[in-house]
Amino acid sequence: MSHASAAYPSSVPVGVDTTRASIARVYDAALNGKDNYEVDRAVLAQVRTVAPQVNDLAWANRDFLIRVCRFLARMGIDQYLDLGSGLPTAENTHQVVQRVNPESRVVYVDNDPSVLAHGKALLASNSRTHIAEADIFAPLDVLGNEIVRTEFDFTRPIALFQIGTLHHYLGEDAPTLMQTYIDALPAGSFIAIAHFHDPETPDYSELAKKMEEKFIHSPMGSGRFRTRTEIQAMFGTTTLIEPGLVRCDDWWPDGPHLTPLSDVRHCILGGVGQKR
Repeated sequence: MSHASAAYPSSVPVGVDTTRASIARVYDAALNGKDNYEVDRAVLAQVRTVAPQVNDLAWANRDFLIRVCRFLARMGIDQYLDLGSGLPTAENTHQVVQRVNPESRVVYVDNDPSVLAHGKALLASNSRTHIAEADIFAPLDVLGNEIVRTEFDFTRPIALFQIGTLHHYLGEDAPTLMQTYIDALPAGSFIAIAHFHDPETPDYSELAKKMEEKFIHSPMGSGRFRTRTEIQAMFGTTTLIEPGLVRCDDWWPDGPHLTPLSDVRHCILGGVGQKR
């Protein structure tokens, strides 16, 4: 779902284990948030030894999400299923799309106790935005969730987001997982994916491999940098819309890049596919 300080949270939500790194809290730390702990910041410190600008991965991912939300909202999409939504930040999916269309419905799905606690508090007064507890890598559980079934009209297009999530899925069947979601969506729906990328080039492939090694052997335990072919397979039977599967910074940017992209920004791709 920014904060000025990375200090310890003032209280610990029920069920949160502060001795183990959380994917959501590591992202929060990378975005200069305040809802993270030393164990989460240690993950970034470990990756920073090979990629000093590792936080740019999180910023590229977040900025891509915001642009996708604006794009789809202006296309008339008013139902959003945001999988692995993470901790609240300055601009969350529901805020961006409801600014364009206040009638838009958003369901966030996560199973991290920190995310669930903060999300429920944030959304208590928003009748069109909800958070559901489920494993985003178990499509049938998500699709059968009572909140998801109640809030969405499955006869009309839905936008489904796996933005910054699938690189934490270490299995080899991510395309099958995604196709299960795609098959359940009505025609005209969209899926958006952002994923850590191994560019397979002399300039950036070594960097991607080093970051993957650090992420996977960190307290977080995940962070696969897949090839373009592997990532594109996750779009399944959808049709990629322009500009296709590109560096997140190149997906309908708000303007020209005024400074060169940092090396790590070459290592995350994003795209949007439509179910015809």
